[in-house]
Amino acid sequence: MPASMLVVSSLTKVVASPGGELRLLQDINFSVDAGERVAIIGASGAGKSTLLGLLAGLDTPTSGSVQLNGVNLFDLNEDQRARMRGDNMSFVFQSFQLLANLNALENVALPLEIKGDDQALNKAKERLDEVGLAERIHHYPSQLSGGEQQRVALARAFITEPKLLLADEPTGSLDHDTGVSVINLLTQLNETQGSTLIIVTHDEKIAEYCQRVITIEAGRIQGISDATK
Repeated sequence: MPASMLVVSSLTKVVASPGGELRLLQDINFSVDAGERVAIIGASGAGKSTLLGLLAGLDTPTSGSVQLNGVNLFDLNEDQRARMRGDNMSFVFQSFQLLANLNALENVALPLEIKGDDQALNKAKERLDEVGLAERIHHYPSQLSGGEQQRVALARAFITEPKLLLADEPTGSLDHDTGVSVINLLTQLNETQGSTLIIVTHDEKIAEYCQRVITIEAGRIQGISDATK
C-alpha cells in the first residue's frame, strides 16, 4: 500500500461575520496517497478554496491538522511553512499567474533560478518541450493563448518536481476543448513524475480524470468516491 502523503484530520475553519460566526469548513477528514490524483469538487462557496489554502499552509484552521509526510503544518511557524511549501509543493491557478515581463522560458525557469540552479534555463526548455511549446519559448504571456499560458504554468509548476501539486480551477478560464487538453497534460505529468495531484474544481467532467473525488457542500464533506475516467 502506498503511504499517505497528506492526512487531514478534523479540519475546521470558523471566521467572524456581522451575523455571528461563519463556519467555512467543519470537521474535514481525508487522506491522499503519494502519487494519487484527487479532485475536490463543489459549488461556488462550498469551501473548496478555503480548504486548498489550508492544505498549502497559506491559512491556519480554527482546529484540526494537515500532516504532510507526517509533519503537521500548523506546528510550524510561518517561515517554516513557507520553506515546507518551497521544498514540497507547486501550484496551478485559474488565472495562470505568469509574470508579464518575462517570456515563457524565463517564467518556467524562475523557480529553479530562485533556488540557485545553474541549469534552470536548460531544464525550462525541456519542460516547455514536454508541454508542446518548444516553438514558443521566447513569447511573452500577452502573445500566448489562454491554453498556451496554462501550459506554461504547468511547465513552471512541474519544473521543481514537486511532491504535491495543488491546482485551483486550472481549466476555469478555458474553453472546453482547451480545458480537456490541459487536464490530459496535467494527468500525464502527474503519472510521469509521480507527483501527488489535488485539483479543486466545480466541473464534474474534469473531476473524472482523477482517481478519487471528494465532494464538499456548505463546508462539509458529503462523499468520497472513486472516479477514474
